[in-house]
Amino acid sequence: MNGNNRKSPCLFVGLAGETAPGYEVHSGLLRLDPGNGGWESAVSGLPDSPEIRALTPHPSHPGTIYAGTQDGPYISEDSGDSWTRVSGVESGLPVWSILFSPTDFTTMYAGGEEASVHTSTDQGETWSRLITDMRFPEITMRPGANPARRVLMMGASPFDPQILYGAIEVGGVMRSVDGGREWENLSHGMYQTDQAVDTHGILASSVTPGLVFSITGAGLFRSPDGGDHWGHVRLTPLDASGRLYTRAIQEDPTKPNVIWVGAGNGFDGNLGGLFRSEDGGDNWSAVDMGLQPPSSIFCIAFDQADPQRMACAAYRGHIYISEDGGRSWKENPLPEGATHVYALAWA
Repeated sequence: MNGNNRKSPCLFVGLAGETAPGYEVHSGLLRLDPGNGGWESAVSGLPDSPEIRALTPHPSHPGTIYAGTQDGPYISEDSGDSWTRVSGVESGLPVWSILFSPTDFTTMYAGGEEASVHTSTDQGETWSRLITDMRFPEITMRPGANPARRVLMMGASPFDPQILYGAIEVGGVMRSVDGGREWENLSHGMYQTDQAVDTHGILASSVTPGLVFSITGAGLFRSPDGGDHWGHVRLTPLDASGRLYTRAIQEDPTKPNVIWVGAGNGFDGNLGGLFRSEDGGDNWSAVDMGLQPPSSIFCIAFDQADPQRMACAAYRGHIYISEDGGRSWKENPLPEGATHVYALAWA
């Protein structure tokens, strides 16, 4: 079925795993077409056993979506029916995040291992690597941490798109104020006791200039000054351990005062949940989903064509869809054996 003939966007689920030695890795890209209701594989043109760690739809071209794989970024212009590799990103570099500039959709960024960032100014046709050399404070690195320091998520200020952020696992947050020519590491205040700065995501507010949120293995952090200083945001733990592992963060595309965070009780924990703020991040509450995800929520995605439709994914392969802006949720099980969900998108 040609993707351009679909009446509504499809939901894509990317399977992967960690790139550090000793971790279990799954692979595959699954697609749910609301028109037929079933999951199908959508890997034509992707590398063998594709490890999908990023999925980013084009903001203004329906049916066009980018995927971050173990061999760089790929593009599909037919809703995942076929994929081609984009040029300019070195072979064999795992890509973990793909970002469009919020004000110029011809400018894109891809974050990968080795704290690498590539940029394209021609809508992904060609790419070049930016220089991201910087020193990571010793307190941010745990013994035996993956030395690749991957860029799990990128963000840009809607008020000044020259201000870029990268969430580094493990290391902290890095920031550029000149469109990526120079970078600095920001970690002050983003650790609790002796924990490493295990940063998973970054969000620059679309409502308040300078307000930035960071999600980490130690919970949610907030900076009022563009990342210069951070404070811990108290969210209700999911179990008696008191630990809250946060892995996903998204603004509602039509109501940016509404922010969603996906969490769990550990990387491979047995509980997952959602948190929501309806006032731009000042106050937060746990979301009653009407069900209990059995692993941490790793991904949150909105349907650009219908923002009332959203989805979230738990690490162990549980997919939940809401048609009413998150007020109610239903599970849409993946095929048997599909687990380790690292990316989620509507396109």
